[in-house]
Amino acid sequence: MRLTGFQDRAAFVTGAAGGIGQAVVALLRDAGARVFATDLAPAPPDLPANDGLIWHRLDVADGPAVEAAIALAAEAMGPITLAVHAAAILSNLSVLGTSDQEWQRVLATNAGGTFHVTRAIGRHMVTQNRPGSIVVIGSNAAGVPRQNMASYAASKAAAALLVRCAGLELAQHRVRCNIVAPGSTLTPMQTGMWADDQGAALVIAGDPASFRTGIPLAKLATPQDIAQAAMFLLSDQAGHVTMADLYVDGGATLRA
Repeated sequence: MRLTGFQDRAAFVTGAAGGIGQAVVALLRDAGARVFATDLAPAPPDLPANDGLIWHRLDVADGPAVEAAIALAAEAMGPITLAVHAAAILSNLSVLGTSDQEWQRVLATNAGGTFHVTRAIGRHMVTQNRPGSIVVIGSNAAGVPRQNMASYAASKAAAALLVRCAGLELAQHRVRCNIVAPGSTLTPMQTGMWADDQGAALVIAGDPASFRTGIPLAKLATPQDIAQAAMFLLSDQAGHVTMADLYVDGGATLRA
Protein backbone atom coordinates (compact mmCIF):
# COMPACT_ATOMS: atom_id res chain seq x y z
CA MET A 1 0.00 0.00 0.00
CA ARG A 2 1.33 3.39 -0.98
CA LEU A 3 0.47 6.20 1.40
CA THR A 4 -1.12 9.23 -0.21
CA GLY A 5 -2.11 12.74 0.77
CA PHE A 6 1.29 14.45 0.84
CA GLN A 7 2.04 15.76 -2.64
CA ASP A 8 2.41 19.55 -2.64
CA ARG A 9 0.86 19.86 0.82
CA ALA A 10 2.50 22.00 3.50
CA ALA A 11 3.65 20.40 6.76
CA PHE A 12 4.84 21.89 10.05
CA VAL A 13 7.34 19.81 12.07
CA THR A 14 8.83 20.48 15.52
CA GLY A 15 11.85 18.71 16.97
CA ALA A 16 13.19 18.44 13.43
CA ALA A 17 16.84 18.28 14.53
CA GLY A 18 16.25 15.14 16.62
CA GLY A 19 16.35 11.58 15.35
CA ILE A 20 12.61 11.07 14.97
CA GLY A 21 11.97 14.62 13.79
CA GLN A 22 14.69 14.36 11.14
CA ALA A 23 13.23 11.08 9.92
CA VAL A 24 9.76 12.64 9.69
CA VAL A 25 11.09 15.56 7.65
CA ALA A 26 12.89 13.20 5.27
CA LEU A 27 9.81 11.03 4.72
CA LEU A 28 7.56 14.03 4.20
CA ARG A 29 9.93 15.46 1.60
CA ASP A 30 10.22 12.09 -0.14
CA ALA A 31 6.41 11.94 -0.29
CA GLY A 32 6.22 15.33 -2.00
CA ALA A 33 5.26 17.56 0.93
CA ARG A 34 6.75 20.98 1.56
CA VAL A 35 8.08 21.21 5.10
CA PHE A 36 8.51 24.04 7.59
CA ALA A 37 10.96 22.37 9.97
CA THR A 38 11.57 23.78 13.44
CA ASP A 39 13.81 23.08 16.42
CA LEU A 40 15.55 24.94 19.20
CA ALA A 41 18.80 23.43 17.90
CA PRO A 42 20.45 24.57 14.66
CA ALA A 43 19.64 22.79 11.42
CA PRO A 44 21.60 19.54 10.95
CA PRO A 45 24.62 20.14 8.68
CA ASP A 46 23.57 17.39 6.28
CA LEU A 47 20.06 18.78 5.85
CA PRO A 48 19.43 19.15 2.09
CA ALA A 49 18.70 22.71 1.01
CA ASN A 50 15.84 23.03 -1.46
CA ASP A 51 12.78 25.11 -2.20
CA GLY A 52 10.48 22.69 -0.40
CA LEU A 53 12.14 22.96 3.01
CA ILE A 54 12.38 25.93 5.39
CA TRP A 55 14.25 25.78 8.72
CA HIS A 56 13.19 27.92 11.68
CA ARG A 57 14.56 28.13 15.23
CA LEU A 58 11.74 27.58 17.73
CA ASP A 59 11.31 26.96 21.44
CA VAL A 60 7.96 25.18 21.78
CA ALA A 61 7.75 26.22 25.44
CA ASP A 62 7.26 29.80 24.20
CA GLY A 63 3.57 30.10 23.27
CA PRO A 64 3.77 33.42 21.36
CA ALA A 65 6.81 32.16 19.43
CA VAL A 66 4.85 29.07 18.35
CA GLU A 67 1.92 31.21 17.16
CA ALA A 68 4.35 33.41 15.22
CA ALA A 69 6.05 30.38 13.65
CA ILE A 70 2.74 28.97 12.41
CA ALA A 71 1.89 32.35 10.89
CA LEU A 72 5.30 32.51 9.23
CA ALA A 73 4.93 28.98 7.89
CA ALA A 74 1.52 29.75 6.41
CA GLU A 75 2.82 32.96 4.84
CA ALA A 76 5.73 31.12 3.25
CA MET A 77 4.00 27.89 2.23
CA GLY A 78 0.27 28.49 2.19
CA PRO A 79 -2.28 26.53 4.25
CA ILE A 80 -0.67 24.06 6.66
CA THR A 81 -2.66 20.83 6.60
CA LEU A 82 -0.12 18.42 8.11
CA ALA A 83 1.74 18.74 11.41
CA VAL A 84 4.06 16.54 13.47
CA HIS A 85 5.10 17.65 16.93
CA ALA A 86 8.24 15.74 17.93
CA ALA A 87 10.00 18.22 20.23
CA ALA A 88 10.61 16.93 23.77
CA ILE A 89 13.21 16.72 26.52
CA LEU A 90 14.12 13.92 28.92
CA SER A 91 14.59 13.88 32.69
CA ASN A 92 15.95 10.90 34.64
CA LEU A 93 15.13 11.82 38.22
CA SER A 94 12.99 10.19 40.87
CA VAL A 95 9.90 11.85 42.29
CA LEU A 96 11.75 12.69 45.51
CA GLY A 97 14.80 13.91 43.64
CA THR A 98 12.97 16.23 41.24
CA SER A 99 13.26 19.92 42.06
CA ASP A 100 10.53 22.46 41.39
CA GLN A 101 12.71 23.92 38.66
CA GLU A 102 13.21 20.56 36.94
CA TRP A 103 9.50 19.76 37.13
CA GLN A 104 8.62 23.09 35.54
CA ARG A 105 11.32 22.73 32.87
CA VAL A 106 10.11 19.34 31.70
CA LEU A 107 6.40 20.14 31.90
CA ALA A 108 6.94 23.45 30.06
CA THR A 109 8.48 21.73 27.05
CA ASN A 110 6.74 18.36 26.88
CA ALA A 111 3.22 19.23 28.04
CA GLY A 112 3.29 22.99 27.50
CA GLY A 113 4.95 22.62 24.12
CA THR A 114 2.31 20.12 23.01
CA PHE A 115 -0.39 22.53 24.15
CA HIS A 116 1.17 25.48 22.33
CA VAL A 117 1.72 23.60 19.06
CA THR A 118 -1.64 21.79 19.06
CA ARG A 119 -3.50 25.00 19.88
CA ALA A 120 -1.68 27.11 17.29
CA ILE A 121 -1.86 24.62 14.43
CA GLY A 122 -5.44 23.73 15.36
CA ARG A 123 -6.46 27.39 15.19
CA HIS A 124 -4.84 27.64 11.79
CA MET A 125 -6.35 24.44 10.42
CA VAL A 126 -9.95 25.21 11.41
CA THR A 127 -9.85 28.33 9.24
CA GLN A 128 -8.83 26.38 6.13
CA ASN A 129 -12.07 24.48 5.52
CA ARG A 130 -10.15 21.40 4.42
CA PRO A 131 -9.02 18.17 6.09
CA GLY A 132 -6.02 18.44 8.40
CA SER A 133 -3.95 16.03 10.44
CA ILE A 134 -1.87 16.55 13.58
CA VAL A 135 0.41 13.83 14.96
CA VAL A 136 2.19 14.18 18.30
CA ILE A 137 5.16 11.97 19.15
CA GLY A 138 4.44 10.83 22.71
CA SER A 139 5.97 7.96 24.68
CA ASN A 140 4.94 4.59 26.07
CA ALA A 141 6.13 6.04 29.39
CA ALA A 142 2.85 7.99 29.39
CA GLY A 143 0.98 4.79 30.21
CA VAL A 144 3.40 2.78 32.37
CA PRO A 145 4.97 3.81 35.71
CA ARG A 146 8.75 4.08 35.45
CA GLN A 147 11.43 4.57 38.04
CA ASN A 148 13.44 7.77 37.70
CA MET A 149 11.26 9.19 34.94
CA ALA A 150 8.63 10.97 37.01
CA SER A 151 8.45 14.36 35.32
CA TYR A 152 9.01 12.94 31.83
CA ALA A 153 6.28 10.31 32.16
CA ALA A 154 3.85 12.79 33.74
CA SER A 155 4.49 15.33 31.00
CA LYS A 156 3.93 12.77 28.26
CA ALA A 157 0.73 11.53 29.93
CA ALA A 158 -0.58 15.09 30.08
CA ALA A 159 0.33 15.63 26.42
CA ALA A 160 -1.42 12.42 25.34
CA LEU A 161 -4.75 13.33 26.90
CA LEU A 162 -4.49 16.88 25.61
CA VAL A 163 -4.13 15.56 22.05
CA ARG A 164 -7.14 13.30 22.43
CA CYS A 165 -9.22 16.18 23.80
CA ALA A 166 -8.12 18.30 20.84
CA GLY A 167 -9.10 15.49 18.50
CA LEU A 168 -12.59 15.42 19.96
CA GLU A 169 -13.01 19.18 19.62
CA LEU A 170 -11.49 19.46 16.13
CA ALA A 171 -13.27 16.48 14.57
CA GLN A 172 -16.17 18.69 13.47
CA HIS A 173 -13.64 20.71 11.46
CA ARG A 174 -12.22 17.59 9.73
CA VAL A 175 -8.95 17.89 11.65
CA ARG A 176 -7.62 14.60 13.01
CA CYS A 177 -5.35 14.44 16.08
CA ASN A 178 -3.35 11.31 16.90
CA ILE A 179 -0.41 10.15 19.00
CA VAL A 180 2.51 7.86 18.19
CA ALA A 181 3.94 6.50 21.46
CA PRO A 182 7.44 5.10 20.92
CA GLY A 183 9.30 2.87 23.29
CA SER A 184 13.10 2.68 23.35
CA THR A 185 14.35 4.16 20.08
CA LEU A 186 17.86 4.61 18.74
CA THR A 187 18.10 8.35 19.23
CA PRO A 188 20.56 10.51 21.23
CA MET A 189 17.90 10.77 23.95
CA GLN A 190 18.04 6.99 24.37
CA THR A 191 21.75 6.36 23.93
CA GLY A 192 22.58 9.23 26.29
CA MET A 193 21.20 7.08 29.13
CA TRP A 194 23.57 4.18 28.44
CA ALA A 195 26.70 3.67 30.54
CA ASP A 196 28.51 1.49 27.98
CA ASP A 197 28.12 -0.48 24.74
CA GLN A 198 25.83 -2.97 26.49
CA GLY A 199 23.05 -0.40 26.74
CA ALA A 200 20.96 -1.75 23.89
CA ALA A 201 21.20 -5.35 25.11
CA LEU A 202 20.16 -4.34 28.62
CA VAL A 203 17.13 -2.42 27.36
CA ILE A 204 16.05 -5.33 25.17
CA ALA A 205 16.45 -7.83 28.03
CA GLY A 206 14.60 -5.68 30.55
CA ASP A 207 15.30 -5.32 34.25
CA PRO A 208 12.98 -7.04 36.77
CA ALA A 209 14.74 -5.26 39.66
CA SER A 210 13.48 -1.91 38.34
CA PHE A 211 10.11 -3.38 37.25
CA ARG A 212 10.86 -2.78 33.58
CA THR A 213 9.93 -5.34 30.94
CA GLY A 214 12.12 -6.07 27.96
CA ILE A 215 11.19 -5.80 24.30
CA PRO A 216 9.43 -8.89 22.89
CA LEU A 217 10.58 -8.12 19.32
CA ALA A 218 14.17 -8.19 20.67
CA LYS A 219 15.25 -4.97 18.98
CA LEU A 220 15.11 -1.25 19.49
CA ALA A 221 13.08 0.94 17.20
CA THR A 222 14.81 3.14 14.66
CA PRO A 223 13.71 6.75 14.12
CA GLN A 224 12.36 5.61 10.76
CA ASP A 225 10.09 3.06 12.48
CA ILE A 226 8.46 5.86 14.46
CA ALA A 227 8.37 8.27 11.53
CA GLN A 228 6.65 5.70 9.32
CA ALA A 229 3.92 5.26 11.93
CA ALA A 230 3.46 9.03 12.00
CA MET A 231 3.25 9.09 8.20
CA PHE A 232 0.45 6.54 8.26
CA LEU A 233 -1.55 8.62 10.73
CA LEU A 234 -1.01 11.72 8.57
CA SER A 235 -2.02 9.95 5.37
CA ASP A 236 -5.29 9.63 3.48
CA GLN A 237 -5.27 5.95 4.41
CA ALA A 238 -5.84 6.94 8.06
CA GLY A 239 -8.65 9.29 7.12
CA HIS A 240 -11.06 7.78 9.66
CA VAL A 241 -8.52 7.57 12.50
CA THR A 242 -8.51 10.22 15.19
CA MET A 243 -7.79 10.32 18.93
CA ALA A 244 -5.70 7.15 18.54
CA ASP A 245 -2.69 6.48 20.78
CA LEU A 246 -0.53 4.14 18.71
CA TYR A 247 2.17 2.38 20.74
CA VAL A 248 5.23 1.56 18.60
CA ASP A 249 7.47 -0.15 21.13
CA GLY A 250 8.04 -3.72 20.00
CA GLY A 251 5.49 -4.93 22.53
CA ALA A 252 7.44 -3.59 25.53
CA THR A 253 4.41 -2.36 27.45
CA LEU A 254 2.44 -5.63 27.03
CA ARG A 255 -0.47 -3.26 26.46
CA ALA A 256 -4.03 -4.60 26.38
